[in-house]
Amino acid sequence: MDIKPLEPGFSICHAIYPQDLAEVKARGFRSVICNRRPGEAEDHTDDIALRQAAAQQGLEWVEIPVTPGEYTPEVIEAFGKAIDWLPKPVLCFCKTGRRAASLWLHNQARQSGCDLGPLLDAAHAAGHDLHDQKDTF
Repeated sequence: MDIKPLEPGFSICHAIYPQDLAEVKARGFRSVICNRRPGEAEDHTDDIALRQAAAQQGLEWVEIPVTPGEYTPEVIEAFGKAIDWLPKPVLCFCKTGRRAASLWLHNQARQSGCDLGPLLDAAHAAGHDLHDQKDTF
């Protein structure tokens, strides 16, 4: 797994599978957010096995499925609420990590007085250039 931190207590990664959740736990994560949509790919028909594996590891599990590029106010709000109440540190994933990074950026940007520069830099350091989205905040 290629886990990349975006800020203390919050990291992203590409797709994970049930067998990866023991390592997620071993790396100290306490919560996982899945941004993949059920049926989006042959390797992700639903979240049942992932949810069960997370429970076996004692990890909090939240599903916030999102279509790439469709970061609605409702999805961003649900993401922000999950970040607020989930035990830290949190690992968020999708197929490549881009949706996870984008949701984090949108959530951070909705906070008043937020400087986008450092946020875009953090996403870029994690392997996702989100400058193309900066006009959507």
